[in-house]
Amino acid sequence: MNDWPDDSRGNGGNRYGRGSAGAQPEGARVMRQVRRGPSAPAPGPDAPPYGGGVPRQPSYVDGQGHDDPYGHGDGYDSGYSTGHVYGGAGGPQGPGGGGAGRPRPAPNWRRRIKWTAITLVTALVVVSVGTYFWADSKLHRDVDLSKVIDRPEAGEGTNYLIVGSDSRAGMSAEEKKKLHTGSAEGKRTDSMMILHTGGNGSTLVSLPRDSDVEIPTYKGSDSGKTYQGTGRHTKLNAAYAEDGPELLVRTVEFNTGLRIDHYVEIGFGGFAKIVDAVGGVDMTLDKGFKDKYSGADFQAGKQTLNGEQALAFVRTRHAFAASDLERTKNQQKFLAALAHQVATPSTVLNPFTLYPTLGAGLDSLIVDKDMSLWDLADMFWAMKGVTGGDGTSMNMPISGSTGGNLVWDRTKMKQLVSELKNDEKVTVAGN
Repeated sequence: MNDWPDDSRGNGGNRYGRGSAGAQPEGARVMRQVRRGPSAPAPGPDAPPYGGGVPRQPSYVDGQGHDDPYGHGDGYDSGYSTGHVYGGAGGPQGPGGGGAGRPRPAPNWRRRIKWTAITLVTALVVVSVGTYFWADSKLHRDVDLSKVIDRPEAGEGTNYLIVGSDSRAGMSAEEKKKLHTGSAEGKRTDSMMILHTGGNGSTLVSLPRDSDVEIPTYKGSDSGKTYQGTGRHTKLNAAYAEDGPELLVRTVEFNTGLRIDHYVEIGFGGFAKIVDAVGGVDMTLDKGFKDKYSGADFQAGKQTLNGEQALAFVRTRHAFAASDLERTKNQQKFLAALAHQVATPSTVLNPFTLYPTLGAGLDSLIVDKDMSLWDLADMFWAMKGVTGGDGTSMNMPISGSTGGNLVWDRTKMKQLVSELKNDEKVTVAGN
């Protein structure tokens, strides 16, 4: 048996606990983390013969004041919790709030998907609303149809008068030369079409610019003065040159009996910019042709037309025997290709193509004061459907000519107008 040496009364000799191999722990003075128990009673007559005066050994405790796992009792603070070493409950907390030994909770995918969907929908709404107001602000609502007098009764469906003018507004001298537009003052109409939309499909009727029409009584768009009709006949495009869009609408309504609900006009420069914005338009030509006046120079076969070439294509008339009628057919053919190109996913879903196309188109359009973006969208999709084969596309029926002007077939024209007014399927064939 190993005796416990008692050296507490002397200062010399070996002090246990100072790095020695002795079993006695260091005193409280040296090891401040040791907490001693109560002092042992002084030896008395009843004290045990041996070891009664030996102080109680210190115990080793964890940082919480609990007995250490070896059962030494209270008194020793190691400075480490058991969790530091063994990952127990007293150890550091993990990112999820649990102990290092606990499994991380599974992600709440339903909640993540919900908030992702909400974020995407919110962003889509914000972009859509912003795009709407941006586009709406670009429309030039310069035409006041309330100035048109003696108008026919409204029928079923909606009628748009779509006009391509030779306006050179905003074009530089270099652009005029490049696009072969010339530098004539004022504005004339190069193309005119009535687009009818309704419950029985859509119909696109081209009105040749050389159509023979009567200029009726009208109110001046600027002066407000009433000009009495004298039975004077002229080409249809002369009405626009005389007093602008309002007189053109008045003349079309007077000579057809069909009420025009909305007016849309685009000039030379704007037309070319739209074509360039979509990256050109693919066309297949049955035969090639040239026209020094429009700048047209085309070979037969499939080709991609840029803005300059497209404008030359829709303006060409000197290269054809039936100049005006052939040109209106080419205009309808090109509009079909353009509408198809604009409506493709590569344009609609690509903001780098869509916004330049919208910007070029809306900046170039002149519409009536009551035209909304929804009306414009309705017109575009109806035209796309018609030119794509889902509706009827035709020229105004012609019976002959007089003085170089094309005369409408009055019988067929009245039947056509009646079918459009009543939103019936069109049975009349055009030229």
